[in-house]
Amino acid sequence: MVRRAVPCLAAAILFTTLSAPTPSLAQQVQQGAHLSQEDGMRIVGEVRKALLGLSNYGVFDWITFGFRGTTLVLNGYASRPTLKDDAARAVKNIKGLSGVDNEIKVLPLSPNDDRIRAAVYNRIYTQASLRKYNANQGSLAQALGPGGRSFAMMSGGITNNPPIGYHAIHIIVNNGHVTLYGAVLNQSDSSIALMQANSAPGAFSVDNQLVVQGANPGQEPK
Repeated sequence: MVRRAVPCLAAAILFTTLSAPTPSLAQQVQQGAHLSQEDGMRIVGEVRKALLGLSNYGVFDWITFGFRGTTLVLNGYASRPTLKDDAARAVKNIKGLSGVDNEIKVLPLSPNDDRIRAAVYNRIYTQASLRKYNANQGSLAQALGPGGRSFAMMSGGITNNPPIGYHAIHIIVNNGHVTLYGAVLNQSDSSIALMQANSAPGAFSVDNQLVVQGANPGQEPK
Protein backbone atom coordinates (compact mmCIF):
# COMPACT_ATOMS: atom_id res chain seq x y z
CA MET A 1 0.00 0.00 0.00
CA VAL A 2 1.30 3.44 -0.90
CA ARG A 3 1.86 5.64 2.17
CA ARG A 4 1.10 9.35 2.32
CA ALA A 5 3.76 11.68 3.67
CA VAL A 6 1.19 14.40 4.43
CA PRO A 7 -2.62 14.44 4.62
CA CYS A 8 -3.96 14.84 1.11
CA LEU A 9 -6.82 14.01 -1.20
CA ALA A 10 -6.38 10.32 -2.11
CA ALA A 11 -7.86 8.24 -4.89
CA ALA A 12 -7.24 4.59 -5.68
CA ILE A 13 -7.63 3.68 -9.33
CA LEU A 14 -7.22 0.19 -10.71
CA PHE A 15 -6.58 -0.09 -14.44
CA THR A 16 -6.57 -3.40 -16.30
CA THR A 17 -6.68 -4.17 -20.00
CA LEU A 18 -8.28 -7.22 -21.49
CA SER A 19 -8.23 -6.11 -25.11
CA ALA A 20 -4.75 -4.69 -25.61
CA PRO A 21 -1.94 -7.19 -26.38
CA THR A 22 0.08 -6.21 -23.32
CA PRO A 23 0.49 -7.59 -19.80
CA SER A 24 -1.90 -6.42 -17.11
CA LEU A 25 -0.70 -3.64 -14.87
CA ALA A 26 -2.29 -2.26 -11.74
CA GLN A 27 -1.76 1.14 -10.26
CA GLN A 28 -2.72 2.86 -7.07
CA VAL A 29 -2.77 6.61 -7.64
CA GLN A 30 -2.60 8.90 -4.64
CA GLN A 31 -2.86 12.60 -5.29
CA GLY A 32 -0.05 14.26 -3.38
CA ALA A 33 -0.04 17.82 -2.14
CA HIS A 34 2.69 18.76 -4.62
CA LEU A 35 1.33 16.93 -7.68
CA SER A 36 -1.42 18.58 -9.72
CA GLN A 37 -4.18 16.51 -11.24
CA GLU A 38 -2.94 17.35 -14.74
CA ASP A 39 0.63 16.35 -13.97
CA GLY A 40 -0.56 13.25 -12.14
CA MET A 41 -2.56 11.95 -15.07
CA ARG A 42 0.27 12.68 -17.49
CA ILE A 43 2.78 10.89 -15.31
CA VAL A 44 0.42 7.94 -14.85
CA GLY A 45 0.24 7.52 -18.62
CA GLU A 46 3.99 7.75 -19.04
CA VAL A 47 4.68 5.33 -16.21
CA ARG A 48 2.21 2.80 -17.57
CA LYS A 49 3.75 3.04 -21.03
CA ALA A 50 7.26 2.60 -19.65
CA LEU A 51 6.42 -0.38 -17.44
CA LEU A 52 4.27 -2.17 -19.99
CA GLY A 53 7.12 -1.78 -22.46
CA LEU A 54 9.47 -3.87 -20.32
CA SER A 55 10.31 -7.00 -22.30
CA ASN A 56 10.88 -9.05 -19.14
CA TYR A 57 7.53 -8.23 -17.49
CA GLY A 58 5.27 -11.25 -17.83
CA VAL A 59 2.66 -13.59 -16.46
CA PHE A 60 4.69 -14.49 -13.34
CA ASP A 61 5.19 -10.84 -12.32
CA TRP A 62 2.85 -8.16 -10.98
CA ILE A 63 3.74 -4.47 -10.74
CA THR A 64 1.74 -1.73 -9.06
CA PHE A 65 2.66 1.92 -8.66
CA GLY A 66 1.51 5.01 -6.87
CA PHE A 67 2.65 8.41 -5.63
CA ARG A 68 3.91 9.73 -2.32
CA GLY A 69 3.88 13.43 -3.04
CA THR A 70 5.97 13.69 -6.20
CA THR A 71 7.83 10.45 -5.52
CA LEU A 72 6.81 7.46 -7.59
CA VAL A 73 6.45 4.30 -5.51
CA LEU A 74 6.80 0.94 -7.25
CA ASN A 75 5.29 -2.13 -5.60
CA GLY A 76 4.45 -5.69 -6.53
CA TYR A 77 6.41 -8.83 -7.28
CA ALA A 78 9.19 -9.68 -9.71
CA SER A 79 10.11 -13.27 -10.47
CA ARG A 80 13.58 -12.10 -11.56
CA PRO A 81 15.84 -9.45 -9.97
CA THR A 82 16.46 -7.84 -13.36
CA LEU A 83 12.80 -6.81 -13.61
CA LYS A 84 12.95 -4.83 -10.38
CA ASP A 85 16.00 -2.91 -11.56
CA ASP A 86 14.65 -2.42 -15.08
CA ALA A 87 11.33 -1.07 -13.77
CA ALA A 88 13.03 1.64 -11.75
CA ARG A 89 15.34 2.50 -14.61
CA ALA A 90 12.44 2.81 -17.04
CA VAL A 91 10.61 5.48 -15.03
CA LYS A 92 13.31 7.41 -13.20
CA ASN A 93 13.64 10.18 -15.80
CA ILE A 94 9.93 10.96 -16.20
CA LYS A 95 9.43 14.70 -15.95
CA GLY A 96 7.76 15.86 -12.75
CA LEU A 97 8.97 13.07 -10.50
CA SER A 98 11.30 13.96 -7.65
CA GLY A 99 12.40 10.35 -7.22
CA VAL A 100 11.52 6.67 -7.39
CA ASP A 101 11.03 4.47 -4.35
CA ASN A 102 11.43 0.90 -5.58
CA GLU A 103 9.57 -1.43 -3.19
CA ILE A 104 9.06 -4.27 -5.68
CA LYS A 105 9.68 -7.58 -3.94
CA VAL A 106 11.93 -10.05 -5.75
CA LEU A 107 10.50 -13.55 -5.38
CA PRO A 108 12.85 -16.27 -4.12
CA LEU A 109 14.65 -18.47 -6.62
CA SER A 110 13.01 -21.84 -5.99
CA PRO A 111 12.75 -24.94 -8.21
CA ASN A 112 9.60 -25.89 -6.29
CA ASP A 113 7.98 -22.49 -6.96
CA ASP A 114 9.00 -22.90 -10.59
CA ARG A 115 7.13 -26.20 -10.80
CA ILE A 116 4.07 -24.63 -9.17
CA ARG A 117 4.11 -21.75 -11.66
CA ALA A 118 4.10 -24.21 -14.54
CA ALA A 119 1.35 -26.31 -12.96
CA VAL A 120 -0.93 -23.36 -12.19
CA TYR A 121 -0.34 -21.89 -15.65
CA ASN A 122 -1.38 -25.15 -17.29
CA ARG A 123 -4.42 -25.62 -15.05
CA ILE A 124 -5.70 -22.10 -15.74
CA TYR A 125 -4.87 -21.51 -19.37
CA THR A 126 -5.96 -24.90 -20.70
CA GLN A 127 -9.48 -24.26 -19.44
CA ALA A 128 -11.78 -23.51 -22.37
CA SER A 129 -13.46 -20.60 -20.61
CA LEU A 130 -10.12 -19.00 -19.66
CA ARG A 131 -8.17 -19.38 -22.90
CA LYS A 132 -9.42 -15.97 -24.05
CA TYR A 133 -7.22 -14.38 -21.38
CA ASN A 134 -4.04 -15.80 -22.93
CA ALA A 135 -2.52 -14.67 -26.21
CA ASN A 136 -0.96 -18.13 -26.56
CA GLN A 137 -4.34 -19.84 -26.23
CA GLY A 138 -3.33 -22.94 -24.34
CA SER A 139 -0.73 -24.79 -22.34
CA LEU A 140 2.76 -23.87 -21.25
CA ALA A 141 4.23 -26.08 -23.97
CA GLN A 142 2.22 -24.16 -26.58
CA ALA A 143 3.29 -20.86 -25.07
CA LEU A 144 6.98 -21.76 -25.23
CA GLY A 145 6.81 -23.17 -28.75
CA PRO A 146 8.88 -26.01 -30.28
CA GLY A 147 11.72 -26.96 -27.98
CA GLY A 148 10.68 -24.29 -25.51
CA ARG A 149 10.14 -26.59 -22.53
CA SER A 150 13.57 -28.20 -22.94
CA PHE A 151 15.21 -24.79 -23.26
CA ALA A 152 13.40 -23.55 -20.17
CA MET A 153 14.63 -26.46 -18.10
CA MET A 154 18.22 -26.08 -19.32
CA SER A 155 18.21 -22.32 -18.66
CA GLY A 156 17.13 -22.65 -15.04
CA GLY A 157 13.39 -23.18 -15.13
CA ILE A 158 10.26 -21.53 -16.42
CA THR A 159 10.96 -18.38 -14.39
CA ASN A 160 13.95 -17.61 -16.60
CA ASN A 161 12.07 -18.41 -19.80
CA PRO A 162 8.44 -17.44 -19.16
CA PRO A 163 5.62 -17.43 -21.72
CA ILE A 164 5.51 -14.21 -23.67
CA GLY A 165 2.47 -12.28 -24.81
CA TYR A 166 -0.63 -10.92 -23.12
CA HIS A 167 -1.98 -12.71 -20.05
CA ALA A 168 -4.91 -11.17 -18.17
CA ILE A 169 -4.38 -13.50 -15.19
CA HIS A 170 -0.99 -13.17 -13.52
CA ILE A 171 0.37 -15.96 -11.33
CA ILE A 172 2.54 -15.01 -8.35
CA VAL A 173 4.17 -17.86 -6.44
CA ASN A 174 6.04 -17.16 -3.22
CA ASN A 175 7.39 -20.13 -1.26
CA GLY A 176 4.56 -22.36 -2.44
CA HIS A 177 1.80 -19.80 -1.90
CA VAL A 178 -0.07 -18.65 -5.01
CA THR A 179 -1.78 -15.31 -5.61
CA LEU A 180 -3.80 -14.55 -8.73
CA TYR A 181 -3.79 -10.94 -9.95
CA GLY A 182 -5.35 -9.28 -12.97
CA ALA A 183 -8.84 -8.91 -14.37
CA VAL A 184 -11.55 -11.15 -15.78
CA LEU A 185 -14.86 -10.44 -17.44
CA ASN A 186 -17.19 -12.14 -14.97
CA GLN A 187 -17.42 -13.81 -11.58
CA SER A 188 -17.67 -17.28 -13.11
CA ASP A 189 -14.24 -16.92 -14.73
CA SER A 190 -12.77 -15.70 -11.44
CA SER A 191 -14.18 -18.74 -9.63
CA ILE A 192 -12.91 -21.14 -12.29
CA ALA A 193 -9.42 -19.64 -12.13
CA LEU A 194 -9.39 -20.05 -8.36
CA MET A 195 -10.60 -23.64 -8.57
CA GLN A 196 -8.00 -24.55 -11.19
CA ALA A 197 -5.17 -22.93 -9.23
CA ASN A 198 -6.25 -24.79 -6.09
CA SER A 199 -6.03 -28.07 -8.01
CA ALA A 200 -2.41 -27.51 -9.06
CA PRO A 201 -0.05 -29.98 -7.35
CA GLY A 202 2.32 -28.45 -4.83
CA ALA A 203 0.42 -25.23 -4.16
CA PHE A 204 0.11 -24.65 -0.40
CA SER A 205 -2.59 -21.98 -0.69
CA VAL A 206 -4.24 -19.76 -3.29
CA ASP A 207 -5.32 -16.14 -2.78
CA ASN A 208 -7.67 -14.85 -5.48
CA GLN A 209 -7.13 -11.13 -6.09
CA LEU A 210 -8.64 -11.10 -9.56
CA VAL A 211 -10.82 -8.09 -10.33
CA VAL A 212 -14.14 -8.70 -12.05
CA GLN A 213 -14.83 -5.98 -14.59
CA GLY A 214 -17.91 -4.00 -13.67
CA ALA A 215 -17.89 -5.19 -10.05
CA ASN A 216 -18.54 -2.67 -7.32
CA PRO A 217 -15.37 -1.05 -5.89
CA GLY A 218 -13.99 -3.17 -3.09
CA GLN A 219 -16.01 -6.22 -4.08
CA GLU A 220 -13.98 -9.36 -3.39
CA PRO A 221 -13.88 -12.36 -5.72
CA LYS A 222 -15.52 -15.38 -4.17
